[in-house]
Amino acid sequence: MTAAPLSDARPAAQPSAALRRRTPPRRLWSALLYHAVMLVIAAVFLLPFYWMAISAFKNNAEIFANPVSWWPVPFRSENIGILFSREDFPFLRQFANSVFYAGSVAVAVCLSCSLAAYSFGCLRWRGRDLVFGITICALLLPAIVTFLPVYLAWSEVGLTGTYWPLIAPFFLGDAFFIFMLRQFFLGVPRELMDAARLDGASEFRIWWQIVLPQVRTALVIVGLFAIVYTWNEFFAPLIYLQGRENFPLSVGLFTFRSQRAVEWSISMTGAFFTALPMVILFLLTQRLFTRGLTQATFK
Repeated sequence: MTAAPLSDARPAAQPSAALRRRTPPRRLWSALLYHAVMLVIAAVFLLPFYWMAISAFKNNAEIFANPVSWWPVPFRSENIGILFSREDFPFLRQFANSVFYAGSVAVAVCLSCSLAAYSFGCLRWRGRDLVFGITICALLLPAIVTFLPVYLAWSEVGLTGTYWPLIAPFFLGDAFFIFMLRQFFLGVPRELMDAARLDGASEFRIWWQIVLPQVRTALVIVGLFAIVYTWNEFFAPLIYLQGRENFPLSVGLFTFRSQRAVEWSISMTGAFFTALPMVILFLLTQRLFTRGLTQATFK
């Protein structure tokens, strides 16, 4: 009696293996469905920006044309020149004001909040946790509650109409950014700070030369948040500032739109170039931004 050769059993398994290779796995279909849904959601969110972008290069009749034109024909690039030359809408001056305002606030927030976060996260002193808890409780207080007394205080010193009331408070810190930076500072190895203290380094030098380089990603994220918040800020500049030449773009665009309600094409051009810097900034820092948020999540 002889054993059956092993080769006789192999051909039976070949059709099923080929069938498995031809049949897409369930994971592939799940991935395709997930990406399809994400593309639809992304299209929904991008549609308003795309409409604003194409309307920036149309005239009023083409914006309200029926049926809708999804591409400007003709492409009216002269709208840009009209926008930059309008005397009732000094776009370039207001753009410079917005850059100055947002940049100053970002620098102020990074300096003041990192100092406070270093104290709360890296130093031990009596009452630290209590003071930190009070700082976090400030997040529960709406800004509008303190707006009137703060405005009256700035009015008494004669600084309304300038950017001092808009920028100076951020040199005293911000509760949200202090909390955010503290989470990063807790992850800095204490051995580095202890070694620096043994070498005679001051706390200021440890903060500046040792701790801050370790949390560069966090500082970038805080700076981005501050820039986006300030770039879109409307209420405070509207109250404190007077005159078109002093307005940032957020207020200047609103003022132009309220006075020139029928000039939709120029309004769309102004809105497009107001939003474009934030889009470019996010695209340039997207990888660093998402990596920093991921690190903050696991701290």
